[in-house]
Amino acid sequence: MRFFIAFAALFVAGCSAAVPRMPRLDGRIVGGFETDIKDVPFQVSLQNGWHYCGGSLIAKRFVLTAAHCTDGDSEFYPNFNVRLGSSYSRNGGLLVKPVRIHQHHKYDGSTVDYDFSILELEDYDETVLPFELTYAKLPSGDDLADGTLLTVSGWGNTKNPNEDNSVLRAVQVPKVSKDVCEKAYSGFGVITDRMLCAGFPQGGKDSCQGDSGGPMAREGTLYGVVSWG
Repeated sequence: MRFFIAFAALFVAGCSAAVPRMPRLDGRIVGGFETDIKDVPFQVSLQNGWHYCGGSLIAKRFVLTAAHCTDGDSEFYPNFNVRLGSSYSRNGGLLVKPVRIHQHHKYDGSTVDYDFSILELEDYDETVLPFELTYAKLPSGDDLADGTLLTVSGWGNTKNPNEDNSVLRAVQVPKVSKDVCEKAYSGFGVITDRMLCAGFPQGGKDSCQGDSGGPMAREGTLYGVVSWG
């Protein structure tokens, strides 16, 4: 299964039938479809000379991503930038420099609990983009019903050599109950109150390998970010 983090919960979607022995801090879209940045205008790419994580614009100068994407010395990488406003991870849109990282003070790298960070960006001129940027809305606090379809988007290895992993892709996965998630991960790890689950029992559709930090959303509302699984 695949793990995502939300604001009071972490989102989990199926990555494979086999359960790993320890959290895998990576994720790329598997079994999805190409999409356009206009469909997920808040999607961004975190870059250190190349794409390595995703994120979501929640305000003009603030990006929500996973804490494990910013843990360590990323703040001091000379090429640390955020690409926004592009369907492509390698070109287009704007490259904007983060000026500050606000990592959740309770983030635990061993359990991947509280796995989220806020990037504060330098100011930029969004009017040069060919479309209007919109920001991800935050959830109202209402619970999502089990089976609700949620969209995960990002760039990365699709496990298909004929597909271009530099083009934005998306996949839809249904929310799964906490009981189902806990049974799937029995003996593997704790599904905390910051965690939600989603995915298909048969696997085949999810984020696997490289889109950590990217959005899990529904109708423009952000319910989580790719974390681990």
